[in-house]
Amino acid sequence: MQFDTWLLFAGAAIALAMAPGPNNLLAMFNGARFGVSSAAIGGIGRIVAFALMIAITATGLGVILAASETAFFVIKWVGAVYLVWLGVKSWLAKVNDTDETDGQMALMTNPGALNLARTEFITAIGNPKAILIFTAFFPQFLDPAVAYGPQFAVMGTTFIAMETTVLLAYGLIGGQVKGLIRSATHMRMLNRVSGTLLVGAGVLLAFTDRTRSTA
Repeated sequence: MQFDTWLLFAGAAIALAMAPGPNNLLAMFNGARFGVSSAAIGGIGRIVAFALMIAITATGLGVILAASETAFFVIKWVGAVYLVWLGVKSWLAKVNDTDETDGQMALMTNPGALNLARTEFITAIGNPKAILIFTAFFPQFLDPAVAYGPQFAVMGTTFIAMETTVLLAYGLIGGQVKGLIRSATHMRMLNRVSGTLLVGAGVLLAFTDRTRSTA
C-alpha cells in the first residue's frame, strides 16, 4: 500500500471511528460510572469484535453477509433488542444512596472487566452496519496490482489502532464527567441519560436498512 493511500485511509478510518455510535456511548458512560481504566478494559470487547469482522471481510465472507437480506435482518434485530435491553437495564440500575462525603465509587458496583468487555463485544457484533462499512470501505483503498492479504492486514491494523484511540478518548470524556458525579441523584441522572440514548440507538438500528447503513 502506497503511503499517500494509507494516509487517506487513516484519515477516513479515524472519522468513521469517531462517529457517536452505541459502542462510543458505552465507552463514555463506562468512563463516567467506573473510570477511564474500566472504559478501556470494556473496549477490548469492541476491538475483538471489529477484528473478527475485518477477518471475515478479508476472507470474502463479508460480501456474502452484506448481500444477505436474512443475515442483515437477524443481526439487525438481535442488535436492536440488545441495545434496548441495555438501555432499560441502565434506567433500572441500582444506585447506592450515599452522600457526597462517601465518594462516588460507592454509588455503583463495577460489574467487572469480563462483563464490560462482553457488553461491548455483543454491541459491536450485533450492529450489521459495521460489516457493511468494512465490505464497502476497505475495497476502495485496495490496489488490484498488489496482493490483497498484506493490504488488508495494514488496513485492519490501522483501523483497530484508530478505534482504540477513539474509545480511549470517549472514556476520557466520561472520566471528566465522573468527577462531577457527587451523589446518588447525579448517578441516577447519568443512568437515565445513558439508558435513553441506548434505547434510541436500538430503535434507530431497528429502522435501519442496508441502503442507509453507511455510518
